[in-house]
Amino acid sequence: GTRFRPLSFEVPKPLFPVAGVPMVQHHIEACAKVPGMKEILLMGFYQPHEALSRFLVSAQQEFKIPIRYLQEYAALGTGGGIYHFRDQILSGGAEAFFVLNADVCSEFPLQEMLEFRQRHGDAHSFVILGTTANRTQALNYGCIVANGDTQEVQHYVEKPSTFVSEIINCGIYLFTPAIFQHIGEVFQRNQQELMLEENSNGWQRAEVIRLEQDVFTALAGSGKLYVYKTDGFWSQIKSAGSAIYASRLYLNQYSKSHPERLAQNKSGGPIIRGNVYIHPTASIDSTAVLGPNVSIGEGVTVGAGVRVRESIVLHGASLHDHTCVLNTIVGWDSTIGRWARVEGTPSDPNPNDPYAKIDSETLFRDGRLTPSITILGCSVTIPAEVVILNSIVLPHKELSRSYKNQIIL
Repeated sequence: GTRFRPLSFEVPKPLFPVAGVPMVQHHIEACAKVPGMKEILLMGFYQPHEALSRFLVSAQQEFKIPIRYLQEYAALGTGGGIYHFRDQILSGGAEAFFVLNADVCSEFPLQEMLEFRQRHGDAHSFVILGTTANRTQALNYGCIVANGDTQEVQHYVEKPSTFVSEIINCGIYLFTPAIFQHIGEVFQRNQQELMLEENSNGWQRAEVIRLEQDVFTALAGSGKLYVYKTDGFWSQIKSAGSAIYASRLYLNQYSKSHPERLAQNKSGGPIIRGNVYIHPTASIDSTAVLGPNVSIGEGVTVGAGVRVRESIVLHGASLHDHTCVLNTIVGWDSTIGRWARVEGTPSDPNPNDPYAKIDSETLFRDGRLTPSITILGCSVTIPAEVVILNSIVLPHKELSRSYKNQIIL
């Protein structure tokens, strides 16, 4: 999660809270609902640590399904990881399995993908979840050309240089064990190419396999790969700014899926506007106004007259009286002094285009910091009566004045 810094310094990106729960918990919830789901495997290059172990234990208890973490010895790419652990994936005698990228937010229509596969294709076909993007933004994703009647994928190009298709890959797949044969062919080809090279670290590099460029491009047009198009919400979570947008999408979904997670206006409680998640342990003054799209984490304190909108406030943070927080992620255990204003610029997709996606902005443009959401790392202290605008503050900083458009190291 390099693009997720400074927030990924404290916690692996998949455990970052989006709409009040760790990002990857949304995936696990969706998988646990699929009838006949036997086991959930998390794969990554993160060192196993305490936060991850705690999360796995609590998720297993909550969803009553075995969940394990498998650590790759090196970053093996989207196909290399599942190929490396193919014995673990197949050990339960699975007929089929889903592969979900951790950094996407979605309705995860997994059951619909299974039903789609039964209607189209045979028992050995594979399904990619696709969605519609606009013509310009489609170039930033894997593009899929499919047969209009059968939805068979005829052509697949990852991040093309010119327009190919408006249907893009959502990073959510339904495979059968037969996929390993196709990944294995890529592995053998990589090995042969590397054997021709002198003194290369062959084994490790041969195992780095990208599902999209190496496998899907070859499978397209073979009658084995299909696309299921969803109209449900979908977004990538590449940068911290896109986490606020993903949070909004999930909070909207909560009104149907988890109404108990949304805060209500009650006498003696804060004023709630739109969708807001408040952790039960947070202490919030009744004169505070929260929302829309606000998540308040564990043990957070919010003082009198505070205004929070389109923001994520992480556990242990403290917003003193009359602070104003807009389009901001407030890091763990950070403090914002009285009457201070902390504000960012939202990086939302164009609201007038139903197919617009969030742009993954570069940090700098023309030598200047691109205006984006404001991020306070963990344990940052903002003094009273200052303004922090479009800035990124690294962890453990104690500021003494106002800042605008800066990265504060």
